[in-house]
Amino acid sequence: MNPLIILTGPTATGKTKLSIALAKAINGEIISADSMQVYRHMNIGSAKIRQEEMQGVKHYLVDIFEPTEAFHIVLFQKYAKQAIAEIYAKEKIPIIVGGTGFYIQSVLYDIDFQEGEEDPALRENLEQIAREKGTEFLHNLLKECDPKAAEEIHANNTKRVIRAIEFNRQTGKKISEHNKTEREKKSVYDSRYFVLTDQRERLYKAIDKRVDQMIAEGLVDEVKRLMEMGCKRDSTAMQGLGYKEIISYLMDEISLEEAVYTIKRDTRHFAKRQLTWFRRERDVIWIEKDKFAYDEEKMLHYIETKLWKETRGND
Repeated sequence: MNPLIILTGPTATGKTKLSIALAKAINGEIISADSMQVYRHMNIGSAKIRQEEMQGVKHYLVDIFEPTEAFHIVLFQKYAKQAIAEIYAKEKIPIIVGGTGFYIQSVLYDIDFQEGEEDPALRENLEQIAREKGTEFLHNLLKECDPKAAEEIHANNTKRVIRAIEFNRQTGKKISEHNKTEREKKSVYDSRYFVLTDQRERLYKAIDKRVDQMIAEGLVDEVKRLMEMGCKRDSTAMQGLGYKEIISYLMDEISLEEAVYTIKRDTRHFAKRQLTWFRRERDVIWIEKDKFAYDEEKMLHYIETKLWKETRGND
């Protein structure tokens, strides 16, 4: 089987820096598993890697869509598989880097999303329900048809709630059961799944610091420009943490202080959900930064020993 490395972890753990060092050490190229970095013009709020930070390492799925376009997991899977094929053709190793666990899973287990064709009328109807009756009402509809999915999908994640209801109405099956079956598939790659993490208190401080830095770097102006380009509040691109809160500020619904407070709080909650997701995954190799005394070289060496020792052991 072909090799595939995954380097993930909650937001603000330092995945970007470590991934560059890893790619340089093993002749790898990076595929971004981030639902926001795929968009052009969204640099600050997505904490997008800068060109100079790439240090010549090729990155895929960064800056390939306009923020007015919809991007979703089926497109991610398609583009990621194309990138993997391209990297193998160069005799290099693909490294998937980012914190969107479901995106990673879609590639690792080659999850099938084809069941249930799109039904624009049904989707429009569900979107209208969300607008008129609220996300909680929509989430309750999901609870009725698929309680397990309702537990796994947050009420505010309207896109995934709608998809789950859609799936049930189109196929008569529960998306939670479909996903469970797909998750039980074996990886189609010789993969290593690394999760970079930190002590909760330090992680939360890093998140708060990053949000303050985003504001200082001009997140408000970035969102203003995006709105001028035609991005609406309900655009897929605007669902990212930081963007929808700044829109609320720009529309005089909340103060900037309230927006910043909400971004920090919701990002901490998001990091917690990310960790819960990674704990459920199989064959995960945890890299707890404090156990390496925050020394990146030690972390890199540890990753390499896990790669080569286990690969040789399989020979």
